[in-house]
Amino acid sequence: MLQKKKKTILELWMKNQLADEGLREDLISNDELRSQSEELVDSLVGNLSLESSIDVDSDAWSPVVEILGGIAITRARQGFSPRETGNFIFSLKEALLEVLQQEFAGDLQTLFTESLKINRIMDALSVVTFETFIKGREEVILRQTDEIAEISTPVIRVWNGILALPIIGTLDSARTQIVMENLLQEIVETGSSIAILDISGVPAVDSLVAQHLIKTVSATRLMGAECIISGIRPEIAQTVVHLGIDLSNIITKASLASALAHAFKVMRLEVRKVGTVQK
Repeated sequence: MLQKKKKTILELWMKNQLADEGLREDLISNDELRSQSEELVDSLVGNLSLESSIDVDSDAWSPVVEILGGIAITRARQGFSPRETGNFIFSLKEALLEVLQQEFAGDLQTLFTESLKINRIMDALSVVTFETFIKGREEVILRQTDEIAEISTPVIRVWNGILALPIIGTLDSARTQIVMENLLQEIVETGSSIAILDISGVPAVDSLVAQHLIKTVSATRLMGAECIISGIRPEIAQTVVHLGIDLSNIITKASLASALAHAFKVMRLEVRKVGTVQK
């Protein structure tokens, strides 16, 4: 019966989806939506027609699960919300149940039995959809986190032999590792002897952040370069003193400009304003 009503199921499902006020036409076209829906209906109805097990974890359901998983992953990468992705599969269940009601309206026992099977199958497929969607969303988040980490830890060559690394945001163990790797690699490539760590963009400094900074300074010194920490705001200075953190053996400056001036002094460089050239 479902095989014969496949076209009806597809049309009912498309009607349900297009009637949804939350339909994201900015993320997927109607043609693409219909193509995805038709592929899933073909596979699902074909599987149900074989009178296979209702256990979606069985091998018999692999083709359906694979198609549904691909759709869920794609939607996660496209920016669909969990609710929008859930409505996609729930609206299919509504279409299937509506067809059953039309066909077995006079046979309540068969309608109840078959509707129960459809509910179990579609609920299980909904779980698969959400699990796959979450996995896809986690992959997107991890990729974005890596990209943000790379962007937020740029090593800038401000002068011959002088590097600056502005740190913005919280400094945790994972990010400290990225900071050290980027800084040490740039020291090797440029042969710089001074590195400035600017923490003006770090919202707060606690004992853990301070330990990460000390580790970075130590690693820099092992590479033969001197490290200066700039951006020490009054509240950060008070916190460091209150926590009893010893930064006495590290050069610290209030601003990046002060750190750069100190670096020039260490390297015996002089920057001065040139007088106006007379024409």
